[in-house]
Amino acid sequence: MAGSFAWVPTKAYIEQSNIWRFMQKHHIKDYKELIKRSTEEIEWFWDAVVKELQIEFFTPYQKVLDTSQGIAWAKWFVGGKINIAHNCVDKHARSRPDKIALIWEGEDGSVRRITYRELYQETNRLANALKSMSIEKGDCVGVFMPMVPETVVAMMACAKLGAIFTPIFSGFGAQAVAARLNDCEAKLLLTAESFSRKGVRIEMGQIARDAARLCPTVKEVMALPEPNPPAPFPKGKGEFPSPFRGGARGEVVPTDSEDPFMIIYTSGTTGRPKGAVHVHGGFLVKIAQEVAHQVDLQDRDILYWVTDMGWIMGPWEIVGGLALGGTVFLYEGAPDYPSADRLWAMVERHKISILGISPTLIRALMKFGEAPIQKHNLSSLRILASTGEPWNPDPWLWFFENVGERRCPIINLSGGTEVGACFLSPLPITPLKPCALGGPALGMEIDVFDSEGKPLRGGVGELVCKKPWPGMTRGIWKDPERYIQTYWSRWENVWVHGDWASIDIENEDGLWYLHGRSDDTIKIAGKRLGPAEIESILVGHPAVAESAAIGVPHELKGESIWCYAVLKPGREPSDTLRKELRERVIEALGKSFAPESIKFVKELPKTRNAKILRRAIRAKALGHEPGDLSNLENPQALEEIARAG
Repeated sequence: MAGSFAWVPTKAYIEQSNIWRFMQKHHIKDYKELIKRSTEEIEWFWDAVVKELQIEFFTPYQKVLDTSQGIAWAKWFVGGKINIAHNCVDKHARSRPDKIALIWEGEDGSVRRITYRELYQETNRLANALKSMSIEKGDCVGVFMPMVPETVVAMMACAKLGAIFTPIFSGFGAQAVAARLNDCEAKLLLTAESFSRKGVRIEMGQIARDAARLCPTVKEVMALPEPNPPAPFPKGKGEFPSPFRGGARGEVVPTDSEDPFMIIYTSGTTGRPKGAVHVHGGFLVKIAQEVAHQVDLQDRDILYWVTDMGWIMGPWEIVGGLALGGTVFLYEGAPDYPSADRLWAMVERHKISILGISPTLIRALMKFGEAPIQKHNLSSLRILASTGEPWNPDPWLWFFENVGERRCPIINLSGGTEVGACFLSPLPITPLKPCALGGPALGMEIDVFDSEGKPLRGGVGELVCKKPWPGMTRGIWKDPERYIQTYWSRWENVWVHGDWASIDIENEDGLWYLHGRSDDTIKIAGKRLGPAEIESILVGHPAVAESAAIGVPHELKGESIWCYAVLKPGREPSDTLRKELRERVIEALGKSFAPESIKFVKELPKTRNAKILRRAIRAKALGHEPGDLSNLENPQALEEIARAG
């Protein structure tokens, strides 16, 4: 049986992990018992996590979970007083002041290293400056900044005051920024004058001021004059240059466990973004648990997730990494600039040990081949991680074999902005197969339902959660009805996330797999399949780097399949290649799923966090309104889709 796995942990690897120590402490003999106890006894589990990770409450909570207002409005750690900034900064500044909290590299090669003492001082300086601008507990502060240390300072300064941190994707234009500021009624906008992306200076400060003029509640825009120091500090030493004008000492506000910490926006299919609300107690506990148990962050590790603060993995990386007293790496620029080996060079240079990416990023880097990787020593890596969308086998194996050298597990996570965490995840103590997600995340009662709302095994169905969890959004900001309608209306007391999933029952391992968004589902003559299945087949061809599959209306079959393929360098479109790809799909899926059309494009429309926007592809292909495109990084790709038809 073990031979079917791509990666199997050694006994030594297991016994050095955080989750193994947790299991030993609670007399849990194996993974199956761990899943069973954590999902059946959720109050015991989350209380045990608070103690295990030494999360500090100013006032102890009286009750772990309260569902008196219904599961959809569950409250956690009831009666407790806590603050994320205290747990992520203040307590470590006292106990380990000289430990490096943040390592930052700019696209120009500048490097800064910030200790917990310096992070504490800068957080206080900004918090005091915000107080002088009359920012108080419950006020929303927009943070429209690149991935620089000051962005982390902004998050923690807001948390320290009990203000609501509202991160906004750094690639947005003024209209998209304004839509989010208006929705949360922000009083202040923090930004940077500029930052670098692929060698081009982005005038962020001007975008921020244009946005603020559209927002009557925004009283002031506070811009960093220049996020980059003019030159790297010698060997990473030197004082953290403070742009903030407050004093370096300050007190933290003891917030209630259920007080909002953050409003983070996710785009809907209409022009109206959804503000997911996350709170001090539940978000902190859930995210710290995931970083401790899923990616196994330990004292010696350096954690880097290729992300933006406007994507949930930005706060995930920062809150989880700092809550555990770890070291977090930040990078401001593009991962393939100025050359294709930039990401791998940073791993070697900074000895990054935990690396998180999106599958689409790996597909994009694969086109450069293995040579950029082979130029660098990646022996510091011990955990690889991924999220964003389903894998295809070939990119998964390429990442596993070339980057991880077959010795690092790929911890493939699945969750979402509103989840605030993960529904599915392997652990570093479990064997792995390509593309699998292991099983339910700890403390999460996850299932797969058929169309009748019954548990489904051996087929593809809706991914659901049947119990509350600490990191779940406390609704959609100012729109409780939309929250209930979106997630809780299909089946009573069941969260429906909109992902297709399946559980492997042919083998004893019972691994879980994702098959794309359920709203991306293609239905042909009554048969359903996810686009990822078709895309995996196309990407398996040696000429194809990336692909997207959509369903379009068909008079007889209901829908037919259209495919868009990006070719690898040196490969040219041809009718012969189109025929080869079509036949590969027929061979794998059957004649009824033969693509009606295969089109070649130079790039696919993606968000900055590298998700392919299939709904936008479908809309453009059909000449329909594509909806909210504010998180689209490369709008020219959609125009190419429109021309291709």
